[in-house]
Order: sequence, then structure tokens, then C-alpha cells
Amino acid sequence: MVLTKEYRVCMPLTVEEYKIGQLYMIARHSLEQSEEGEGVEVVENRPCEDAFHGKGQYTEKHIHLSSRLPYWVQAICPRVFYVIEKSWNYYPYTLTEYTCSFIPKLHVLIKTKYEDNNGTTENCLDLTEEELKVRSVDHPDIAFDEFNAKHYKLEEDPKFFKSEKTGRGPLIEGWRETDKPIMCSYKVVHASFEVWGLQTKVEDFIQRGIRDILLLGHRQAFAWLDEWHGMTLEDVRDYERKKQAETNEKVQAAGDAPNQSGSGSNGRNTPTQDVD
Repeated sequence: MVLTKEYRVCMPLTVEEYKIGQLYMIARHSLEQSEEGEGVEVVENRPCEDAFHGKGQYTEKHIHLSSRLPYWVQAICPRVFYVIEKSWNYYPYTLTEYTCSFIPKLHVLIKTKYEDNNGTTENCLDLTEEELKVRSVDHPDIAFDEFNAKHYKLEEDPKFFKSEKTGRGPLIEGWRETDKPIMCSYKVVHASFEVWGLQTKVEDFIQRGIRDILLLGHRQAFAWLDEWHGMTLEDVRDYERKKQAETNEKVQAAGDAPNQSGSGSNGRNTPTQDVD
């Protein structure tokens, strides 16, 4: 059975503001999390269109970071491989898929929708009755949930950050009930790894990893508010292109690694986000 979880991540922003903030955050976060031979390589980034959702942006990334995986995952993986992330962004709806050519039974599908509320919509992504029966709901708090100490930075702590441009923050206990504006990222994650003896362990690991990434990415998006607030979509797309070029250069620096994709991809792998 596929492990299905729904994360509802609130932010002290509007959905319209978050459209800019998420693009800025993903581009900068990807660069900061990348190093020689490891990180997030952007393979394709282009407009797309869907009959139902309309115009959007398609992005394909190769995520290299095997050295960051737990030892029991490294034991069954080759030294050089990557996870493929394909994302269709029809804001305020996005669809993201993760696969791995080396592990064909690994599949993660993430559906996301953004609304201007504090997580009160009970079936925001129109799940079926069967999906609702197996879904569990989690409400990560970007300010007060336990957070991985190795990623902690005082200047990125929502409990202490105050925006000079907007006056928002610091976030105090109960902020999701009192702060305005408020929006919520509804994210349904289907994680599947149908391998006997490893399924539960791997699917739990994937969900924990996604939750950690959601906390880190959304904390950063808020803490970087004064840097992206006021940007136009054209501004942030230009910023995105520049950061993607820098990120690819860092990841491809390990030029002696075997090419697995035929697209210039080198190095190893890591689950980045969908933190959008």
C-alpha cells in the first residue's frame, strides 16, 4: 500500500506573495545545498500548458547526493546515481514526481495547492474516498516544530526574524490562528517503494525527509522575505535563471564522474524539494 500523507504548511503571506517567494527560495536553497558533484542540477526549465490547468512552467532536475543518504540506502545503491524530479507548476496548483532509473520501484508523487487560509480546507486536493481513508494529515509549524540543528541559523529563525519591509514577525505561539495575512500550502505526498522487507522503512524515510525539507524551505522563504518581497515575476525568473546556472556549475564540477543521463549530469544524489 502506498504511504499517503497530507502536509498543511502555513505561511504569514498571501498566495500571490508566495508565488514569488517560492521561486526565489527554491533557486537560492538549491544553490546553497549544492556542492561539487552533489546537489540539484537543472536539466530543463520551460513553459508548458495543460488543457485543464492552463499555462505553467515545466522543470526537470537531477538530484545528486548519495553521500547524504543513510548507510542502509547507500548499501543498495551504486556510488553514482541520481533522483529525477519532474515538476509542472500551474500556480496555485503544482504536480511533482520523483523517480530513479536504478530503483524502478521507487516513486513519489506530490500534489500541491495553495489557498489563502490557515489549513482549514478538509479536501483541498479533491482526493478520492479511498485516498481519504488512508491519508494522514500533518500540520508542520515553521516556527515551533523540532528542527534539524545542522540547518539552524539564528537569522532564519521565524521566532526571531522581523521583516523591515512588511513588519511581519517574529512568529509567536498560536501565530497560525492570529496572524494576517495567512496562507497554506496543501501538499499530498504518495510515497511508494514496493520491495519486500524494505517498503515500510524506505517509505517512512521518504516522508520524514520531505517533512524536513518543507520545514527548512518554508522557514527560509519567510526569513528571506525582505530580499524577494516587491520582486515581479520577471524579476524572480531572471534571478532563478542566474542561480540555476551557478548551481549547475557547482554540481557538474566533478567532471571525472561517469555520465549516467546523457545530459551532462555528474556526481551523486540527494532528495531536495518540492518545497514549493
